[in-house]
Amino acid sequence: MKTDSFRGRDWITDLEYTKEELETILNVAFDLKRKFAVGEPHELLKSKTLFMIFYNQSLRTRNSFEAGMTQLGGHAHFLDPSKIYSPALVGMEKAYSTERVSDVARTLSRMGHGIAIRCYGEPVEWVYGKADYMIREFAHWASIPVINMEDDIYHPCQGMADIMTMMEKLGDLRGKKFVMSWAYSPSVEKPLAVPHSAISVASKFGMNIVLAHPKGLELDDNVLDAVRENVRKYGGSFEISNDMAEAFQGADVVYPKAWTSKWNIPPFSPKPDLEKTQQLFDANKHWICDSSMMRNAKPDAVYMHCLPCDRGFEVTDEVIDGPQSVVFDQAENRLHVQKAIMALTMR
Repeated sequence: MKTDSFRGRDWITDLEYTKEELETILNVAFDLKRKFAVGEPHELLKSKTLFMIFYNQSLRTRNSFEAGMTQLGGHAHFLDPSKIYSPALVGMEKAYSTERVSDVARTLSRMGHGIAIRCYGEPVEWVYGKADYMIREFAHWASIPVINMEDDIYHPCQGMADIMTMMEKLGDLRGKKFVMSWAYSPSVEKPLAVPHSAISVASKFGMNIVLAHPKGLELDDNVLDAVRENVRKYGGSFEISNDMAEAFQGADVVYPKAWTSKWNIPPFSPKPDLEKTQQLFDANKHWICDSSMMRNAKPDAVYMHCLPCDRGFEVTDEVIDGPQSVVFDQAENRLHVQKAIMALTMR
């Protein structure tokens, strides 16, 4: 169990952590969940402060971090960029409305113990990787840990909650079939972060991973290469399918969720063309997780979604509210894994 490599460290992507370090986070998360269940105090960050900067709206992320800091004995400050001098990269400053990331990061570092940021999509003009770059700029200038609450490439907190939930439901994950599938949504404004982190975390635990999506909705090649390397190192398998029903065959876990097309946003495209992505989405409305689709998986297969889901499009009510759904276990586990990450990095 690795314990000596966390203090003061940033949490931007799980890919920058070893399998042993991820196992440590999960061990701590399970222990904190037990303490939470029996009402045992665990004020590991007493009187410490987390600054949370949200460029995007949030239900689960904001409340799990705020509740988590309270339970750890500290306090989380909610910072709405529209209500403060919004952090901006060099050359993007606007008089009387923005402040350089370098200045914000150094200021907050003098006042608290961690900075958590959520940013993707419209706030960075749908330029893929720009939000991740900004969070890394914060990490460069801050002298306290920076935590990624979801950017345009990674959502590592969700990925850890996902793997924790799968461990609770399936036990040993080695050899279990995990299907990360695209599913139709009327909204194209969906970052690639959730599927990236879901498969990258799973690839360190020996799972047989199938990534399913229509053509034109490919994920980041760098992430896919990292997944392949992890599979080579830790076992399991990885394949890509363009057939949802085929991918679901014999699955232990299915995770159908929409994400946008990278090909229609910069730098893959000269400018964002969400209308073109909408046409691609609309051509694949049959990619929905309903009871018929679930019958392709194992009878006891687990249905997962990070939420919020687009009911009636990504999934039917009978599936998400049915006995195979573990979506609210996932939501709760965000609290426990994030508490573990904060306790380890901010102590």
